[in-house]
Amino acid sequence: MVKYVARRIFQLIPVLIGVSIIVFAIIHFIPGDPAQVILGEQASAEAIAQLRHQLGLDLPLYQQYFQFVWQLLKGDLGTSLLTQKPIIEEIVPHLAATAELTLFAMIFAVVIGVNAGIVSAWKRNTWLDYMPMIIALVGVSMPIFWLGLLEQWLFGIKLQWLPVLGRMDGRVQVETITNFYLIDTLLKGNITQFWESIKHLILPAVALGTIPMAYIARMTRSSMLEILKHDYVRTARAKGLHEFFVVYKHALKNSFSPVMTVIGLEVGRLLGGAVLTETIFGWPGVGQYIYNAIGYRDYAVIQSGILVLAVIFIVVNLIVDLLYTYLDPRIQYK
Repeated sequence: MVKYVARRIFQLIPVLIGVSIIVFAIIHFIPGDPAQVILGEQASAEAIAQLRHQLGLDLPLYQQYFQFVWQLLKGDLGTSLLTQKPIIEEIVPHLAATAELTLFAMIFAVVIGVNAGIVSAWKRNTWLDYMPMIIALVGVSMPIFWLGLLEQWLFGIKLQWLPVLGRMDGRVQVETITNFYLIDTLLKGNITQFWESIKHLILPAVALGTIPMAYIARMTRSSMLEILKHDYVRTARAKGLHEFFVVYKHALKNSFSPVMTVIGLEVGRLLGGAVLTETIFGWPGVGQYIYNAIGYRDYAVIQSGILVLAVIFIVVNLIVDLLYTYLDPRIQYK
């Protein structure tokens, strides 16, 4: 196992180098001059040239790339061209916001999706099979922006049950410790703000988790149908074991490897920033942070932000690979 983990980590190096090269190249093909955007349309040519020199934008591309990589190796994500603040200080609160939203979205997706898939396979060719799969099909087909707006209209405007924008009421100031509002409000013992944070999470989490929920439900059903045909399942039933324990104790664990793959991919994708969801609900996540940086041609933020997301995605998939040995001990890493 140790050798396998070391080999996998070593394999990440060329992947990250390739990602950095691709990101750096694509970013510099974006039309527009960052210095022009920062100084405005009325800036003189001399002022633009001076700012380009200060930012290193007048250097050859290969020199800019090597400077970028050298900063990363030192643990420095660089400085925002627009705000002149360290990117690592700016991006951490946005990453925390996206991670908090992703966690709630995946809890919703996994709990609903796995159980819907199990029931669908368990009660195959009955209405308990057809109904969850119809809902899963609708969930995959439904555009997130439409679902988000529908949620806002129904639960926020008509029923006025839940807030529709932001992580917290704009009139409330949360004392941040970890930048995770749920944790920070609990650490401060402020139950009112904690409950308010949960209410702000519900609508965007449901909208964001709908598509992963549908994928998980369909994969769980497919995997369970295959496992339920095996001899050990029939043996468990023949021994008189209750059907609930046959399905949830014996069949589920052995069918969960492909489901875990889907969950890992979806976690990595959602951590990459759900720009549509964050935009609709005014959620200050990392996707929104990078999207705004694109509008200002803030190369440093875009490059560093995408690389951070790439590292997170790769690490999540590595963790999923390692979990396979727990779910299925027959897997041997050699």
